[in-house]
Amino acid sequence: MRKILFICSLLLIFSCEDDGTTEFCDIINSQTINLANPEFINLQVPGGWAYANGSSKGIVIYRFGNSYRAFSRECPIEVCSNRMVVANDIKLVCPCDDAEFSILDGSPQTAGVSKSVCEFKVSQSGSSVLNVTNF
Repeated sequence: MRKILFICSLLLIFSCEDDGTTEFCDIINSQTINLANPEFINLQVPGGWAYANGSSKGIVIYRFGNSYRAFSRECPIEVCSNRMVVANDIKLVCPCDDAEFSILDGSPQTAGVSKSVCEFKVSQSGSSVLNVTNF
């Protein structure tokens, strides 16, 4: 009986179709960002951003008012060996297909693109330390 239930479970799992809306984000180890480090000086002001380690292609951290957001630099549309870059301080751009995403929330800004950039959880410890983890 257990074998039958196991096989039925597998069939249900593998028979589901991908509708293109499910987001699978990279798993990252907890990243600790010390805002006192010179490489993160831009994060001391609202609207500032910085690249950091984490995820398979790295992450970008953005200061939104008094809070922070962190996004994967991996392009969500296609397999791309390059990392997304910040352009004009307001968007993430995938260099493989020029798809653009908002740095405020990771939403697509290019017509025909429906997948958002993967976002990570950012919590602040004290005034100068950020912890970036999976949700």
